[in-house]
Amino acid sequence: MQQDRLPATTVQPPHAPSTGVARFLAACRHEQPDATPIWFMRQAGRSSKGYQALREKYDVLTLTKTPELCAQMTLMPVQSFGVDGAVLYADIMLPLEGMGIDFELRTEGPVIHNPIRSARDIEALRLMNIEESVPYILDALRLVRRELEGKQAVIGVTGGPFTLACYMIEGKPSRDYATAKALMYGQPELWDALMEKVTTVVTQYVLAEIAAGADVIQIFESWIGTLSPSAYRRFVLPYTQRIFAAIKQTGTPAIHFGTGAAALLETMVEAGGDVISVDWRVELDTAWERIGLERGIQGNLDPTLLLTSWPVLEAGMQDVLRRAANRSGHIFNLGHGIPMAADPDLLRRLVDAVHETTKR
Repeated sequence: MQQDRLPATTVQPPHAPSTGVARFLAACRHEQPDATPIWFMRQAGRSSKGYQALREKYDVLTLTKTPELCAQMTLMPVQSFGVDGAVLYADIMLPLEGMGIDFELRTEGPVIHNPIRSARDIEALRLMNIEESVPYILDALRLVRRELEGKQAVIGVTGGPFTLACYMIEGKPSRDYATAKALMYGQPELWDALMEKVTTVVTQYVLAEIAAGADVIQIFESWIGTLSPSAYRRFVLPYTQRIFAAIKQTGTPAIHFGTGAAALLETMVEAGGDVISVDWRVELDTAWERIGLERGIQGNLDPTLLLTSWPVLEAGMQDVLRRAANRSGHIFNLGHGIPMAADPDLLRRLVDAVHETTKR
């Protein structure tokens, strides 16, 4: 297969003399950077014309499993929007393939052909060496790291153990994850056995990402908003703590993201992470007070504002920045991923405006 080449030009930081990686890591360390760092979840793809052109030629799994193409996808938003971090273009399901999970990526999300239903299914899950399981992801990270030359932060990602376990049990996206939660509540011994294996794989995966060049790790715990605080504490917290503890030992900053998790902010803090990422369902200043001002926060512009006009988007940006109050430790982001219909020009304008407004 003929592969698209990486861009020949190197990526320039949005503002000199500081670089995006210095700005990003300063915020993660709760220091005051020269300007508030900004990046977008699902920035590698979605509204990008370059992404759409590649998608006409390749399916998603080919893009993620071909290091040169994956790196190209990862670098596009850095070049197009001037963001401070390059988030790896990788689906959270990829580490599960080596465990024996057979899945495909459809428009509606991952579909698993052999969902977990019994103790035998869990026992059959393999614990492969990550270098052998996802070498293409690690190769892509090395390419991105080399291309950026330290100018922007390289963000490695993983699904959280609860979210991955839900997908493995449900077999497809769900509104309420009733099948997974029924197993969790009704057969806790099976749930714990599954979470043990998933946690082991996720821990190995993030450590391999760090070794391959990730400056920061973000854990996407996309579905924890379906849980109560007590259920989260019993069925998720111990496993997530282990993953964050392993990351912390490397000295690498970690971001903890959950969707619809306003009720869980305090327990998410217990789980770990240098930065807690919040969505738009909770005001940023309120969330920051709840997680503690000594910890960093990421967020939390409503993504649908990108489907409006610049005056409306700018007002939303200013509200987020007002609530951040120029405190150290803020990373500007959306409350979730970029909408597919978002105008790329608005994304670039938003990045420039955040940098200019918060320049110190």
